[in-house]
Amino acid sequence: MLKNIPKILSPELLKALCEMGHSDRLIISDGNFPCESIGKNSIVIRCDGHGTCEILDAILKIFPLDTYTEKSVNLMEVMKDDNIKTPIWKEYEKIVKKYDNRGKKTIGQIERFQFYKEAKDAYLIIATGEEALYANIMLQKGVVVE
Repeated sequence: MLKNIPKILSPELLKALCEMGHSDRLIISDGNFPCESIGKNSIVIRCDGHGTCEILDAILKIFPLDTYTEKSVNLMEVMKDDNIKTPIWKEYEKIVKKYDNRGKKTIGQIERFQFYKEAKDAYLIIATGEEALYANIMLQKGVVVE
């Protein structure tokens, strides 16, 4: 057991997060994301039974966001013809703001198929059981300065 590490972060997940370097990206995916096919060149860690918000909150407690890029957090943009609401994005904003003083300003959106393309280069994909649609979120790792 370790102190001050969120219990939701498994040893396998902690190892992968620790191995990531500056500018490496990770995806926290919803339950519909094709994590195994997209993540053929990535580490894929399953966190079924957990939602994206609780995983995001736990990760941001220990994971620095990149300050050398304007948008170190990116969401999968809703397709033009999809009439889908994304209330989970407001939750993401609150969580990001809690750990990064840029808050909403560091959150961007990437068109769906471009998001898939960029996700293929992610170091890590965390597959959750999140049921919200368009709940995929990409984080770019920064530098620890303390």
